[in-house]
Parts: sequence; C-alpha cells; structure tokens
Amino acid sequence: MSYKVFVDGQEGTTGLKIFEYLSKLSDIEILRIDSDQRKNPEVRSKFLNEADLVFLCLPDSAAKESVALVHNEKTKIINASTTFRTDRNWVYGLPELKGHRELIRTASRVSVGGCHATGFILSVRPLIEAGILGPDYPVTCYSVTGYSGGGRSEIENYENPALAAAHKLNVPRHYALQLNHKHLPEMMLYAGLSYEPLFTPIKADYAQGLAMSVPLVSRHLAKHASAKDVHEVLSSYYESERFVHVMPFDSEAGLDQGEFQITACKDTNRLEIFVFGQGDKIQIMSRYDNLGKGASGAAIQNMNLMLGFDEGTGLVY
Repeated sequence: MSYKVFVDGQEGTTGLKIFEYLSKLSDIEILRIDSDQRKNPEVRSKFLNEADLVFLCLPDSAAKESVALVHNEKTKIINASTTFRTDRNWVYGLPELKGHRELIRTASRVSVGGCHATGFILSVRPLIEAGILGPDYPVTCYSVTGYSGGGRSEIENYENPALAAAHKLNVPRHYALQLNHKHLPEMMLYAGLSYEPLFTPIKADYAQGLAMSVPLVSRHLAKHASAKDVHEVLSSYYESERFVHVMPFDSEAGLDQGEFQITACKDTNRLEIFVFGQGDKIQIMSRYDNLGKGASGAAIQNMNLMLGFDEGTGLVY
C-alpha cells in the first residue's frame, strides 16, 4: 500500500533531511508544494488534508497554524517543532521509552523529541524508574552539538568563511545562558523529574553530531548505586532496542586514544550511551547525530510505526 506524505517546511534543515529519507522509500508518494506557495494557507490546507501523514518542520507559531488547517480526520501528523511536545493530547515520539512505542503505533498526533532532550531523557528516565535517581535530584547536564542544529541560517554562517571569521565561530560557543532553553520542559516531564535540570548547551565548529553529558554523585542518589550499577540498569532497559545501544562499561573501546568522538554516529539513527566513573562519581554520556536520532531520523522512525512499516525502514543502524 502506498501512502501520501507531505512535508510542511520542506526547505528547512530537518525538512530537507526527511525528504532525503522519504525519497528512498517505494511505498511513499511525496506531495510537493511549489516554493512560492508554501506560505499560502489555502494551498497548504489542500496538501495537509490530502496527505495520509504530514511532517511539520516549522517554527512553533507556523506549526500551530498548520494543525489548525487540518480537518481530515485520517491525516496523521508528526511534529518536529517545540510546540506540542508537552501537550498531553500529543504522543511524545521517543519509542524507546517504556510504553511509548505502543502509543505511537495508534496515534494520529506525535511530537518528535528535541535533539538535546533525546539523549538526556534516555539517560535519566530509566534511573528514575529504577528508584536510583530521585525526582527531586538537582540534575545538571551539558551538551556539545554541531552547528547544523541551529538551522539553515546558522549553517550558512558557519560555512561562509567571511562570516565565520567575523563572528569568531571557530571556537565552541556556550549559549542559552539565561538557563531557559526551549527543550527544558520536555526534559523535565519525560525524564520524570520534579524540577528542570540545569542545562548548558555548547555549539561547536562541525556540522553534525551531539554529545549529552549527565554527571551524577552517588552519595546524593535516592538509592546508593555505583557507576557499574547505573550501567547495568541502562543496559537492561535498552537490551532489546535496535537504535539505542549501551556501550561496555568504563571501556576504552568506544574512545579514540582515551578521547570521546562526538561524530561517531553521524548519518545514522543510532544513539550510544556510555557510563564512566569511580568512587562516588558517575558520568553518563550519549552520542548521536543531531539530524538523525535527534531530529529527522527519529521522525522517520515514528512514521514507520504509525504507518505499520518495520520500524527501521529507510534508517541506518
């Protein structure tokens, strides 16, 4: 059976990557809107309601407008913007969380997780469920990400030598220093925390790849656990998952001469979790492609579930 799919926001970074995935699938008919009509509500409405499934790759306000234009009850929507991620009427599209895969399969409205939120939630939620990490633990975390996560304008800045030099983009840049990053609400809600984590994102001069780091101190945990215990909990939680892999404990095997390679999962939908530590110090690190498992790849994974395809169709493990 063939399905009609429309990408609303087809010219953005996420939309272009989704197009790349879709173009390789034989059971998908891509509906294409002319560039000069993409902001025309009447034309957009036609495409939105003709599609079996719609990807929203838009700013938050535009995503809300598109949803309001959909009146075909059979049209399924996958939202890639921040809006709706904490809306209880939408399913959070992270299949590896217990119970979410079944919800996604029968959902008509799914929101894909934010790139930073994905690694954070997958690292923290199992520990909350196991009773090791208390919901009120003062969690801190930081991530290092490639510039493609900033969208089209950011890519143009970094890849234009004159602009990159003028703005000194050759060095890592901390941002969201008012501690109000847009992913914080979903990070708190779906990790199972009572309070938002203290989160510092860092943008660096490379295109794709994200590393999320969550340090913990065992003496402050709800239940005493060593780094090895944390590793065992995460390994058990994800043992049957094809895209989330917990790497060998405290192992040099996943490192390059002792150094962490952020881009090792580039161009895949794979997410790798590492646990390091000694004494009462624990470090959880996840790495993945911010445009793969952190965005477009995750969107395709959700589409596969919603349309009854094999979950891995079109995706690189």
